[in-house]
Amino acid sequence: MPLSPAAPSASGGRPFDAVLCDVDNVIRVYEPERLYALERAAGLAEGTTMKLAFAPETVLPLVLGRITPDEWAGSIQQGLTGLVPDGTAVELSTALVRSPFHADETVVALLRRARAHMPLVLVTNTSVQLEEDLEALGLTDLADHVVSSARVGIAKPDRRIYDIAVERAGVPAGRCLFVDDTLENVEAAAALGMRTVHYRTPEDLRGALNGL
Repeated sequence: MPLSPAAPSASGGRPFDAVLCDVDNVIRVYEPERLYALERAAGLAEGTTMKLAFAPETVLPLVLGRITPDEWAGSIQQGLTGLVPDGTAVELSTALVRSPFHADETVVALLRRARAHMPLVLVTNTSVQLEEDLEALGLTDLADHVVSSARVGIAKPDRRIYDIAVERAGVPAGRCLFVDDTLENVEAAAALGMRTVHYRTPEDLRGALNGL
């Protein structure tokens, strides 16, 4: 999706005055190699566990803060029932929930540069473990605000979580740049008048921030 248009700002000619950015698959990158190896060994196609884990009925309780990551693992195990032995289901669900991850340093650097000019708000569908994970990544100081679905009890693409993020950014929705790897979330932001980036690589973000 190309960068959506926006009028220049009266102050400094900027096209936006705040950045609202997703976390997972933008800032945080997961490393699923062990999970995929376990799936291959079990005779499953790579990605089977993720497909089950991120089905709406399984993941929504997690991202709305109603269950913990360990309870989510239990739900994934149930979804794997009949596909693999019980012990293998435990291994697969644990490998997914505890997948190692790292920060994309290129994205982090771009966002830190943007924050030098304007507010940065992280708005993410995630679990109650987000704060602990940001600390592990050394990113507790990355943004001005963090809007976690698990803390506010609302998940993207519900417009209410966007409203919360916009309020914390302190600028109108039409003056925000919204960055997300999920097209549905991007389209919801665009419907609220935001300038948007459908993120796939750091170059998508770099292009949007050029000129700041």
